[in-house]
Amino acid sequence: MIKNLKQNNFTLVLSGGGALGIAHLGILSDMEKHSIIPKEVLGTSMGGIIGACMAIGMKEEEIHAEIKAFASVSKWIQFSFSGNALVNNSKIEDIFKRLFGDRKMKDTIIPLRLIATNLLNGHKRVFSANDNVYIRDAILATMAIPGIFDEHTIGGDTYGDGFLCENLGVNEATFNDILAVDVLGEHSFEKEMPDNFFKTANVLEMFEKSIRLLIYNQTQTHIRNSTKNIYLLEPETKHYKTYQFH
Repeated sequence: MIKNLKQNNFTLVLSGGGALGIAHLGILSDMEKHSIIPKEVLGTSMGGIIGACMAIGMKEEEIHAEIKAFASVSKWIQFSFSGNALVNNSKIEDIFKRLFGDRKMKDTIIPLRLIATNLLNGHKRVFSANDNVYIRDAILATMAIPGIFDEHTIGGDTYGDGFLCENLGVNEATFNDILAVDVLGEHSFEKEMPDNFFKTANVLEMFEKSIRLLIYNQTQTHIRNSTKNIYLLEPETKHYKTYQFH
């Protein structure tokens, strides 16, 4: 795989998955060790955040430091008492303004594409260098989990998290060779039923497992129907919750 990726142009595809997306950093670290550089980065949600950092030239160590600082919930969580979501995005937006400044989607070292979902019509939206859009706006769109984070408006359209249409964006890759990292893949859920003392814990675990299974099966369908050469990596993330940024 390493030899092929070095010889051929390829797209790096990073999935969404909340805090599980921190596992993408392990892949980036190994890519740096082997001097493997993609010709395109394509991300959804948390994968979009990390992918955007990589696309502007940040190294894995720098991204890791930013996420470590980000781990303190008080630094980015501001609860909202109006609208459609629990979290007001103002603190998160400040972080992205600091990281990306006024860079637009065309202002990257590696071409970047980010997947979001139009919440009004359900259609997939892929932001790229062809769009006159700030990177920070495209990120706020791709990561906007409905009900959790504020939806984000760009050009009069309202967007939410890209996982609603394609969590692992293999269909949107430009190149035939794809290195795809799915943190909500086969190793993201237990192969047994919840068995906690408290029923509430079992119910919550079942809900999260159901969402993971839903996204996993969506992704598997996309992969099976793809004609491209996909190197699929599925980090073991089953021991962590999507909100455990610490």
